[in-house]
Amino acid sequence: MGLYRSLFTAVFACVGSFLFGYDSGVITNVIAQEHFIDHFDSPSAAAQGGIVSAYTGGAVLGCIIIFYAGDPLGRIRSIFAGSVVILFGSALQTGCTSVAMLIAGRLIAGIAIGMLSTTIPVYCAEVAPPAWRGAMTGCQQWMLSWGYFAAQWIGYGSSFADSDFQWRFPLAFQCMPALLLCLGILFQVDSPRWLVKKGRDDRAKEVLRKLHYNGHNEDFLQFEYAEIQGEVELENKLGAKSWSALFGKTSSRRRLALGCGIQLAGQLSGINVINYYGPRIYAALNIDTQTSLMIIGISGAISIITCSIGLWLLEGIGRIKPLIISCYGMAACLLINAVLSQTVDPSTTSNHDALRASVSMNFLISFFFTPLGINSWVYPAEIFNTETRARGNAIATITNWIFNLIFAQVSPIALESIGYKYFYVFMVFNIVDGTIFWLFYPETKGLTLEQIGAVFGDEVANVDPLPNNDIKAPSSTDEKKAINDDLEK
Repeated sequence: MGLYRSLFTAVFACVGSFLFGYDSGVITNVIAQEHFIDHFDSPSAAAQGGIVSAYTGGAVLGCIIIFYAGDPLGRIRSIFAGSVVILFGSALQTGCTSVAMLIAGRLIAGIAIGMLSTTIPVYCAEVAPPAWRGAMTGCQQWMLSWGYFAAQWIGYGSSFADSDFQWRFPLAFQCMPALLLCLGILFQVDSPRWLVKKGRDDRAKEVLRKLHYNGHNEDFLQFEYAEIQGEVELENKLGAKSWSALFGKTSSRRRLALGCGIQLAGQLSGINVINYYGPRIYAALNIDTQTSLMIIGISGAISIITCSIGLWLLEGIGRIKPLIISCYGMAACLLINAVLSQTVDPSTTSNHDALRASVSMNFLISFFFTPLGINSWVYPAEIFNTETRARGNAIATITNWIFNLIFAQVSPIALESIGYKYFYVFMVFNIVDGTIFWLFYPETKGLTLEQIGAVFGDEVANVDPLPNNDIKAPSSTDEKKAINDDLEK
């Protein structure tokens, strides 16, 4: 029963991730619709970049808010605050009468998404049992894919309307999941690790029992609670405060570099350029707007399937091997796509197979991106300790949004200026990122959040969860992992 409660808790929180995917994907349709273009007198490339950039700029602000307020508020109230803000931003976008008003709505929605995208992976990681942590934290990417899928198909269906409904309804739809999250999140349990950190030990024990008890794993619950409490007590004993602990220790700076690095890799992959400006890319291939939206919608549907497989692989073969395959695979696809585009002129060629191959490469890029997309949320949320997790993950997520903002502003200009040569840049980035993952990123699969500290050379609390000492306190990460596996069984 505990596992089902844990899964439901994570998936419900990830309604915020659905909003993340939806709000990111819906603008692709909106700025491509004929009635939108007519209503706002054919917005320039700079104006379109501003509409997209306002959202990503707001997300940076949202991450900064959580950097300061995430620990005082807690995970549940942070998600609640984000859901209220996005509800307001969505309503403002729906009723916009000018580009400035739309940009304001996008900015407010972006602030909310920054808050949600920072908090939700941390919350999922902290409520998940160790054997399911990767999959449950990866629900951020899975629900993001569902949101993107919904945005593309709602946008495609709305494109057949001959009125402003064509672009206003896709913007209005996001109010419904935002309201659901706003009303329901306060009924979910808070993070047991945050509760222990705040001295609410009895409540933390109740939450752990609700989330992880399966009817015959009392020993595991005792071990898990003792390990969480031991880490918090050790941090307090060492005088670790989130500022000094985050920047003052070599191991924490390494965590920060790895967390920011994997988020940066997601942006350098080129996937968001393809997502945001898909219709423009397909227009260069002489594919009309409705057909391009349908292609992007099909790609979104396939990404849900690949993401589901990716969640299984995450716990099956670990975090790092899929990351390496992901980056090298995207590099190969980007190379093929760029070469095709340079050698075939869509306006004059009769070689339709080459055009189909270009479209298929975009599908394959989305396929190979899946492990990187999932791990970009999982890895930063699990490598920090309890004291620094909220702020460390906030900085990593800020990295994601800052470079998202840069590429959102630069990409329309780059696509107009150099076309598909732009994708050679991302090919090189992917090769470099795959090599860095191979050489510098340690594996975290199967370890509890507290045990991951030993991977980075930190002092780890030795705990004995049983009063009668039936289980010897493990002194090494391997011993702890073995005990954890036995207890979960």
